[in-house]
Amino acid sequence: MKAIEVLGTVDEKSQFHIDEPLPIIGPSRVRIIVIYSGEEELEEQEWLRTASANPSFEFLNDPVEDIYKPTDGVPFPQQ
Repeated sequence: MKAIEVLGTVDEKSQFHIDEPLPIIGPSRVRIIVIYSGEEELEEQEWLRTASANPSFEFLNDPVEDIYKPTDGVPFPQQ
């Protein structure tokens, strides 16, 4: 999958309009993630809880994805 960032506006009917054409030859299905600043900013714990409950990250529970061990790597030097 590839990702691009575009800006747009949500109108009074809650429909999203992008500011410029996409660099994608269509017709093509796309996945859109909308990030906006609402009246309330999510607290970090709420963000983490929401992300951990998102089915998009379910694949991380698969043991085949657990490729690192505590003994891997080198400690980061403290300055």
